[in-house]
Amino acid sequence: MQKFLLQADDLDVLIQVIAREGHRLIGPTLRDGAIVYDDIHSVSDLPRDWTDDQEKGRYRLRKRGDGAYFGYAAGPHSWKQFLQLPRRPVWRAERDANGVQIIAIEEMAPRLAFMGVRSCELHAIAIQDRVFLEGPFRNDDYDKRRQPLLLIAVNCTAPAATCFCTSMNTGPEVTLPADLTMTEVMDGDAHYFLIDAGTGRGEHILKQLPLTPAQARQQALAQKSIQHAAEQMEQGPRSFDSSDVKDLLYRNYESPEWELVADRCLSCANCTMACPTCFCSTVEDTTDLTGENAERWERWDSCFTADFSYITGGAVRADTRSRYRQWMTHKLATWHDQFDSSGCVGCGRCIAWCPVGIDLTEELLRIREMENQ
Repeated sequence: MQKFLLQADDLDVLIQVIAREGHRLIGPTLRDGAIVYDDIHSVSDLPRDWTDDQEKGRYRLRKRGDGAYFGYAAGPHSWKQFLQLPRRPVWRAERDANGVQIIAIEEMAPRLAFMGVRSCELHAIAIQDRVFLEGPFRNDDYDKRRQPLLLIAVNCTAPAATCFCTSMNTGPEVTLPADLTMTEVMDGDAHYFLIDAGTGRGEHILKQLPLTPAQARQQALAQKSIQHAAEQMEQGPRSFDSSDVKDLLYRNYESPEWELVADRCLSCANCTMACPTCFCSTVEDTTDLTGENAERWERWDSCFTADFSYITGGAVRADTRSRYRQWMTHKLATWHDQFDSSGCVGCGRCIAWCPVGIDLTEELLRIREMENQ
């Protein structure tokens, strides 16, 4: 595949081309002490020269000192907030002299473009595609947002200490299709992006950019940066063999580790809210004081909430032990049976944003150790 060179000074040209194509561009930006995804209007909105330090229950920003635009790892929010909306109206009902009228609410979906999508996040979007678009139960609202989506992926060269995408075979190099794929390179005083197209839409955008063909040395430097990121994770404490995790968890459904982690878990649902693949939702019905108007809203929910598994007679999972076990076993084991893949992409968000520092990779290690005792 032909790779081209886009100088860092010309990155704003790419942003403006995407805007002229009629897309609402979403990308990384600084807000509230974090790197979050929001509207991008110019290159000045990007978190240039900022990175994130992450550990169990800890997230801090710091300056890099090299001017990189995409030199950070996973922030607190994922792309799912723009495809599976956190809260949306489903229908409204009105009562008049002729009875009750149910009116479906059809919202116009914007033509979105995501800039800065990492490989793990591409895998997360692909997982949600399988959940919402394949099989007999399609989510039409997700579909109308997903279809026009333009994906600008960026190879990861700056993983956080909480990242373990190499263990989940989801990164750091982009391997799934994207309209455009970029790799940011700092080479002395030179600062540029290697860029290539993966679709016809991507090729159409490339034709509007000031590009030069990438030389072999420049491609080698880009690949070296990606390889260095992979080595950081492979040599880190959170690297593990995921090939037998499904069977491991099935064998240890009654492991004493579930009790130990439940003693720390707050059932706050932070892990599921930050996770890029968790998709559980519920509906809320409201009626105004007159009784003449009612609405139904869909909103995100979590298997950690007390009401999520409530049925007549009580909750199926009434304690924290059973809820944490449900989440982790579903994510890493039963997800394979439902959707033919793991539900975890190794982004590490659940580790960084757990207020008590519960680490999924450590829990797997402890379950394995207890099994072998």
